[in-house]
Amino acid sequence: MALMIIAPDIRVTSWVKHLSRLDPGIDIRVWPEVGDVDDVTFALCWNHPPGEFNKYKNLKCIASLGAGVDHIMRDPDLPAGVPITRVVEHCMAQSMSEYAVLGVLNYCRQFDSFRTDQSQRKWRPRIPLLAADMRIGIMGLGQLGKDAAKKLSYLGFPVSGWSQTPKDIAGVRCLAADEALDDFLSQTRILICLLPLTPKTKGILNQKTFNKLPAGAYVINIARGQHLIEKDLLAALDSGQLDGACLDVFEVEPLPEDHPFWSHPRIIVTPHISSITYPKAVAPQIIENYQHTKTGSPLLHVVDIERGY
Repeated sequence: MALMIIAPDIRVTSWVKHLSRLDPGIDIRVWPEVGDVDDVTFALCWNHPPGEFNKYKNLKCIASLGAGVDHIMRDPDLPAGVPITRVVEHCMAQSMSEYAVLGVLNYCRQFDSFRTDQSQRKWRPRIPLLAADMRIGIMGLGQLGKDAAKKLSYLGFPVSGWSQTPKDIAGVRCLAADEALDDFLSQTRILICLLPLTPKTKGILNQKTFNKLPAGAYVINIARGQHLIEKDLLAALDSGQLDGACLDVFEVEPLPEDHPFWSHPRIIVTPHISSITYPKAVAPQIIENYQHTKTGSPLLHVVDIERGY
């Protein structure tokens, strides 16, 4: 029984190191040098070639290297009946929450403007935006959204959350289902997208959504680039409906050099670093699931194929 890794080259060495440390006898194959495909029972992957998994007739688990599984689910030729798992790890939630908090505080304390002033040697005091006046709306209240909501609420921001199914988070106004979306958006000054990417949520950050926010709202997208209709964001910024945006994810990555986001004065661009999977922290749950495939025990963090997360 072999574990196969399909991952960016920069991460493979670290994955092999930490998986082997926990299970010294493990048989690890690094794609595309996998040897006999019939040996492979477990696939640990990120952005695999479509149709690749059908080569492995003894595959018992497809494990995402991260919290998201859209990179797996978009393969139209996945083998039927093979469970898909995702990573659930506190350090990833902590990293994502840090980014969300930084994006919010950077906007409210106007650090971008101060940076511009510094470059011009201008002393321009500005009054910070009051946390109490800046209701934050978080789309998506899974592990990542819930953690971000708690931390922002602790800092004194009023926080609302919207999700497809009801949630209960202390100190957070939780709304659920499509019929609550307009109410959620109408009171949101800073919108943070932490939704899973599914056919239903693709393109949800669009003109219709932006127009339901209060004029001058701010958008932070740290979920997936495909949630955002890019031309709608530019139009909303140009019209003044949105005051700015902080974006970590994009429809095409790396962001093309000629993309208008790079030079837009009210858009912050970061290179998909809001939450990184740390092999050392995540390896234990990967090994546990690998062992479960040997014994037939229930797997951890199995994805609901119908829901897409």
